[in-house]
Amino acid sequence: MGFIAEGLHKALHLIFSGNAEIFAIARLSLAVSVLATAAAVLAGVPLGSWIAVKKFPLKKFLIALVNTGMGLPPVVAGLVVMLFLARSGPLGFLNWLYTPKGMILVQFIIALPIITALSVSAMQSVDPKFYQQVLTLGASDWQAIKVCLKEIRLTVLAAVIAGFGRLVAEVGAVMIVGGNIRHQTRMLTTATVLETNTGNFDTAIALGLILLMLSFTVNLTLTLIQQKKAPR
Repeated sequence: MGFIAEGLHKALHLIFSGNAEIFAIARLSLAVSVLATAAAVLAGVPLGSWIAVKKFPLKKFLIALVNTGMGLPPVVAGLVVMLFLARSGPLGFLNWLYTPKGMILVQFIIALPIITALSVSAMQSVDPKFYQQVLTLGASDWQAIKVCLKEIRLTVLAAVIAGFGRLVAEVGAVMIVGGNIRHQTRMLTTATVLETNTGNFDTAIALGLILLMLSFTVNLTLTLIQQKKAPR
């Protein structure tokens, strides 16, 4: 217990002394996860809504594929993205490997099926007659979907929370694509692994505490927005 207490004491000292490197890592982690989540929401919510309301061949197969993507192993996503972004890969010309852009891309791929699948489920909970009624009033497909999304906005916010929660705690994919390069692509999760492996437990504990506080703050903000809009 003394070992743990000493580690916590050193960790709190690093946090409250404003260690520049630790907070730079925290800022990068927040930026990458927030941007990836935002991109996944912008793509996944309309896509999931469209899948839910439209009738087309292989619809059930597509939904099953999206649901399977919710369990996509991050290391597999990281490997595929790395191969595509490698110099000899199809997207090598972007020069995104071992950069924050590459990490945002792989996190986007991880979050997209989660938000899409939850959006499908949320939109399917809307009464089909309501959607058809909006269409009969002269709305286009996307206008009708937008109206329906207003009705299920609380569930959509829950999808955002789920997507961000998955990304902020992710290790394998960003380590593969980002390379865990100091002052460039080091995230809170990858830095925690590195410091633990090298025996710097005080720094690892500090990083872990910051990660928990960061995750809690963002999720608390989203939850307050969600509950504020919830019917009383």
